[in-house]
Amino acid sequence: MRLFRVEGQGPAWTFENRAVEQLDLYPGHVSATTGAGDEASQLIAWYLSIETDDGPSGLYGPIDRRQAFLVATELRQHLLGADALATEALHDRMLRVHRHGRAGLFVNAISVVDVALWDLRGKAAGLPVYRLLGGPTRERVPVYASMLGSSIEPERAAELAAEHRGLGFGAQKWFFAFGPGAGYEGLQRNLSMARAVREAVGEGYPLMFDAFMGWDATYAADMLRGLEPVEPHWVEEPVPSERLDVFRRLAEGTSIRLATGEHATTRWQVKGLLDAGVGVIQTDPDWSGGITEQRHICSLCSAYDVPVVAHGHAIAVPLHVAASHSPQVVPMMEYLVRIQERNQFFHETILRPVRGALDLPDGPGLGIELDPAKIDDQREVTFED
Repeated sequence: MRLFRVEGQGPAWTFENRAVEQLDLYPGHVSATTGAGDEASQLIAWYLSIETDDGPSGLYGPIDRRQAFLVATELRQHLLGADALATEALHDRMLRVHRHGRAGLFVNAISVVDVALWDLRGKAAGLPVYRLLGGPTRERVPVYASMLGSSIEPERAAELAAEHRGLGFGAQKWFFAFGPGAGYEGLQRNLSMARAVREAVGEGYPLMFDAFMGWDATYAADMLRGLEPVEPHWVEEPVPSERLDVFRRLAEGTSIRLATGEHATTRWQVKGLLDAGVGVIQTDPDWSGGITEQRHICSLCSAYDVPVVAHGHAIAVPLHVAASHSPQVVPMMEYLVRIQERNQFFHETILRPVRGALDLPDGPGLGIELDPAKIDDQREVTFED
């Protein structure tokens, strides 16, 4: 199991605005995503390679540095010498490694190991991962335009919303910039943006909004009441996902579908969300336990008749999962329009939607291969004392 990092000159950071954050409650908080530039920027990305005695190997990334640290220091020792194709057994073993390792960052680390093992399985079989998972269920998977980083000024937001509908995206998600700390004025600015993008895309067009866990129960209830005339397809993460009682109260008090799960892990946490009345589950296979766990989550959600629309900071893994499930279980995916070019920069093949949908890759594994021409420096990382 080999961890390494690559560096190179990537595309510019193009954020016009940022989303509300939990720390905005405190005056003076400055987000790391604030600001944009026109110049190329230095990119650093981390990858995991799992290699076998018989030849096939699995590759996955970019991954988070914290995931890499836990892979190296906690998980690696339990996997060396094991059968690399026994993904279910390895996944179960990793969930039992540490008594505090069944949620959070530890499961995030398990996720990237599991994903790399599925890439290895696909390469060993000479098939795309979605075929090993039982797909394809369709030739193309719809994606919605996730507008993180776009301006929240009503006129500019309306312009961008109309533009992306014209590009063929069948749905969009917009991010609120204000929470309780911004008071009544911030709440009204949130609603002004929502009304402007609704007017721009027209009635009946699926329009979602994300609060990124930046609200509390009282503020969320006020916002949901104000959003009723806008008819959102869903409102995402009004509060952190562990606040099940708050989700239950909010769901009982609104006709708007609530979505969450991006920051939840494993089927057991997801069951709590489903029982609390969450209407869309957004677990990310890069974080929730990997492809193995995401399959369990999809089966669980299908029993509740609740769709899974994975969080989309990365795109290859959710695409393979979506392509192997019924469109009723996984109706679409998230595509972060201002982030995906940077996230996939070092890859030979960059997945881009055409008319609002992604074609399925036909190569073995996940289809992630690094492009040497984009890498200025590559070095192995060991995290040794």
